[in-house]
Amino acid sequence: MPSGQILVADDDAAIRTVLGQALSRAGYEVRSTGNGATLWRWVAEGGGDLVITDVVMPDHNAFDLLPRIKRVRPELPVVVMSAQNTFMTAVRASELGAYDYLPKPFDLKEIVSIVGRALSERGPGAPKPAELDAENMPLVGRSPSMQEVYRVLARLMQTDLTVMISGDSGTGKELVARALHDFGRRRKGPFVAVNMAAIPRDLIESELFGHEKGAFTGALARSVGRFEQAEGGTLFLDEIGDMPMEAQTRLLRVLQQGEYTTIGGRVPIKTNVRIIAATNKQLRGLIQQGLFREDLFFRLNVVPIRLPPLRERAEDVPDLLRHFFALNEKEGLPTKSLEPEAIELLCAYRWPGNVRELENLVRRLAALYPQQNISAAIIEAELAQFDAAPIWTGDDGGEASLGSIVERHLERYFASFGPQLPPPGLFHRILEEVEVPLISAALAATRGNQIKAAQLLGLNRNTLRKKISDLDIRVMKLPP
Repeated sequence: MPSGQILVADDDAAIRTVLGQALSRAGYEVRSTGNGATLWRWVAEGGGDLVITDVVMPDHNAFDLLPRIKRVRPELPVVVMSAQNTFMTAVRASELGAYDYLPKPFDLKEIVSIVGRALSERGPGAPKPAELDAENMPLVGRSPSMQEVYRVLARLMQTDLTVMISGDSGTGKELVARALHDFGRRRKGPFVAVNMAAIPRDLIESELFGHEKGAFTGALARSVGRFEQAEGGTLFLDEIGDMPMEAQTRLLRVLQQGEYTTIGGRVPIKTNVRIIAATNKQLRGLIQQGLFREDLFFRLNVVPIRLPPLRERAEDVPDLLRHFFALNEKEGLPTKSLEPEAIELLCAYRWPGNVRELENLVRRLAALYPQQNISAAIIEAELAQFDAAPIWTGDDGGEASLGSIVERHLERYFASFGPQLPPPGLFHRILEEVEVPLISAALAATRGNQIKAAQLLGLNRNTLRKKISDLDIRVMKLPP
C-alpha cells in the first residue's frame, strides 16, 4: 500500500476535495490549503513528501515558490497544475525544477500515477531557469493534443535524447526543434537546420559531413559540413525520409559511435551534437520498401513527438489568430480584428496547409484588406479559393479528384494482394500520378511565379525548380 504525505495547494475548494479523496483512497495522507503562505510554512517545517500546487493562488505564484522550495528542500517533488495551459507554463515549470506539469482539467488516475512515480524516484536537482518571453513563445495553443506536446517537451528540455518529430507539412516541426534547443541545456550552442528535400541527393553527404580538397570533381577546397557547424549544439534534420541510403549509413555511424569522417577524409572526427529529426512521411512504410534503414529509424526514434494537424485542434485557431495578428503589427502591418462569424468559419475549415496556411492567410488579410474588422464574407471568399479538392484529368480522360485516384489504386492493389497485405509502393505511385498536375495547378494559380508557387506548395524554391526540370513541366509566365 502506498504511503506518504501529500501537500495540496489550490484556491478552488472543489479541486482540493477531489484530489484529497483520490489520493486518500490510494493510501496517502493529504493536507490541503487554499493559499501559498500555508503551503510554504508546511514545506519550511519539513512537512510533506510531495507537493501538488496550482500556479496562481490569491497570495502567491507557484513559480515564485518553486525556487524557494528547491533551495530548502531540493529533494521534494513538486507537481504543478495550471488552467493557463500554454507552452510557457509547461516549460517554466520544468525549468524551475517541477517534477511534472498538469493542465487543468486533469485525470485523477493520471495524477495518482504521477504521485506514485515521483515518490519512488525522489532525487535532488533543479536546473537554472531560462529567460522566457511570453510574447515570443514558439508554440501556441491550449488544446489537449498540444498540452501533451508541451508536457513531452518540458520533460526533454534538460536531456540530450534524440527526438523524432512527425507531422504534416506546416504543423511546426522546426519550431518544436528550435524550442528543444532554445530552452534546453544546449541553448548556448548553435542550432543548425538542414532540409534533406532541398539538397540534391548526391550532395547530401558532403553537406552533412563536409569534404576534403580533391575528394571529388569540383572539390577545390576543404568544406565544413553541418555536423561541424553544429558542434556543441543541435543539428535538425528535416524531411529525414528523403535522405539517401549512403548518407543514412554514415548518420547511423555517428549515432552509434559519436564520430564521422569527411568525404575524402581518413581521420575520424569526434562529434558532440544533439540530433533532432523530422518527417512528414510514414517511415515504417519506407522501411518496408527498402528506402529507409530500420536500425537508423530506431536510433532516431528514441523519443517520438507527433504534431497534430490544425484540423485536429480547431479550438486553437482563435489563439493562433491573435498571435499572428500581433506579429503582423510588430512588422508594421495594420491592426486587424475578425467578426465572430469569421472566426467560426476559420475554426470549421480543414486547413490542408495547417498552421503555415493560417499564418499566410492572416498576413494576406492584414496586407490586402483596408477594413479594420474582417467580415465573414471576406473569409468565405478567401477560403473558397482552396477549399475544393484538386481536380485534373484522370486516366479515362475525365476529371478525377485525389480521393478517386487513391480509391482506384487501393481497389487495384487489394484485388491483387488481398485485404491482409499493405499495398506496396502506394505513396510513390500516387505521387507520380498527381505531382505534375499539382505543380502545374500551383504555377497556374500564381501566374507562373515560381517563388509564390513554392510557397503555396510548401516546397523549397530550389526543390520546385528541380521538379519542374525533372518532370519537364512547361512554365508560362503570365502578366499580373
